[in-house]
Amino acid sequence: MIVLPREIADYVGRDDVVIWDGEPAEPPAGTRFYVPSYMAGEWAFEVMGRLPELEVCQLPTAGYEHALAHLPAGVTLCNASGVHDASTAELAVGLILARLRRIDDMARAMPSGEFMHDRYDALADKRVLIIGAGGIGQALARRLEGFECEVTLVGRTARDGVRAREELASLVPSADVIVIAVPLDDSTRGLVDAVFLSRMHDGALLVNVARGPIVDTAAMLAEAGRLSFALDVTDPEPLPADHPLWRAPGVLISPHVGGNTTAFLPRIGRVVRQQVERWESGSPLAHVIVS
Repeated sequence: MIVLPREIADYVGRDDVVIWDGEPAEPPAGTRFYVPSYMAGEWAFEVMGRLPELEVCQLPTAGYEHALAHLPAGVTLCNASGVHDASTAELAVGLILARLRRIDDMARAMPSGEFMHDRYDALADKRVLIIGAGGIGQALARRLEGFECEVTLVGRTARDGVRAREELASLVPSADVIVIAVPLDDSTRGLVDAVFLSRMHDGALLVNVARGPIVDTAAMLAEAGRLSFALDVTDPEPLPADHPLWRAPGVLISPHVGGNTTAFLPRIGRVVRQQVERWESGSPLAHVIVS
């Protein structure tokens, strides 16, 4: 049995699927291929332990750390690599421009009629360091090509056109903009800590479109004002209304909307349809995280 959330099923184009969005509480018996609801809570992953026939969990997200703790032995876990690359890269560009040109501050000044005429930072001629050379990092690098800035990609290991993560200590001080676009795992949790931020030069911008725990929140608060931040993800998330990060100087926060655009549903629909066809035919699945 193939079990999908309604909004994704509408784009898969098959009439042999079962719709389940968490109601009723128990998932359908006999589920073998399962797609959790997008941005669902822990319940969407805890149910896998009550699906004895489950063979495949196909995530609608690129991130997968939230599913690993609930993945039963023998179940194949696949992510949605590539689905969110374009939209997340678009948001990263928007966050960079908004903070450099202080568009967020201008929007806040509108109700009072403040005319914030000044000379602001251009993206042109900036040195941009993208930490994460996967799909999102590559998509962002392509989009930045026309902005006349200098882009450096950093991956786990060095390869053609990509610097190694072990070089960060020497790369960070000269970067004007740093974008975090790596998965959350043991090697990246807390990667951007107080030492990392201390290496960034005054006025530099850090953009996080990956996962909140990659960046130390307390360290950001300590550097807010000297540095600038644009965050689509936070730690904790959602960020409580009384959290000081909301009101820290030079901080722009968007509510984890990097991949959640009109491009998402058609693209995840195609991925799920192709994955189901591979699974039914016995062909190797794509984007396998755990097999």
